[in-house]
Amino acid sequence: MLHRVEGIVIRSMDYGEGNAIITLCTENAGKVGVLVRGAKKVKSRHAALIQLFTVGDFVFFRNNGGLGTLNAGEITKSHHPLREDLIKAAYASYACELLDRVLHDDETGSFWFRQLSACLDAIEEGKEPGVIINVYEMKVLQAAGYGPQLDECVVCGLEKPDDQLRVSARLGGVLCRSCRHNDPPALEISARALKLLRLFARMDLTRLGNVDVKASSQVELKQTMRALMDEQLGLKLKSQNFLDQLDKYNI
Repeated sequence: MLHRVEGIVIRSMDYGEGNAIITLCTENAGKVGVLVRGAKKVKSRHAALIQLFTVGDFVFFRNNGGLGTLNAGEITKSHHPLREDLIKAAYASYACELLDRVLHDDETGSFWFRQLSACLDAIEEGKEPGVIINVYEMKVLQAAGYGPQLDECVVCGLEKPDDQLRVSARLGGVLCRSCRHNDPPALEISARALKLLRLFARMDLTRLGNVDVKASSQVELKQTMRALMDEQLGLKLKSQNFLDQLDKYNI
């Protein structure tokens, strides 16, 4: 059966001699794998289509699910600037790998497609990539059913606790002062950083405006979101390891 989809290349790997297999996050068909014959050969007309972050219209044959075979394709946005900049490429790769690991094959992908597209656009435009990724991670957690409880204590239900707060990655939300003993390793968080996390929970990346977050708050946000992602999803991502190396050397 012939399929025509709009998709973003979230993974690309060599296959055999001169071929490639790409994984697409699509607007209406979820996540699909497509074989692109001859893509790695010199002067291949499909060489640009298999590049990570590429957005395009893809036409492929696929029978009864499984891997498709590309028939034709047209690039609508290359995202070339993302591949030229080490920092941007690192964050964009993380966004794609995270989605690849979370999104199941053929799972309805409209929400995921929009959020990833907005994430890549924002990073390419030069907005603070760490903050963009934190918002994106929040959307991933929420869509996967692990969104943190931020407006009330996750243990006692106290609404809008704002005094000596901590965020428990294990319990999945904020702890008020009286309930901190339920998870001693929970991370301390400032009122400013918590306010931003609550904003992230309500925010849609497709409507993201200018991003201006103080460096100290960025550190808190990164630590908190990393703890939540590790505890709630438990994924080991190669792109995350690379981002850790960039942080280690302050790149």
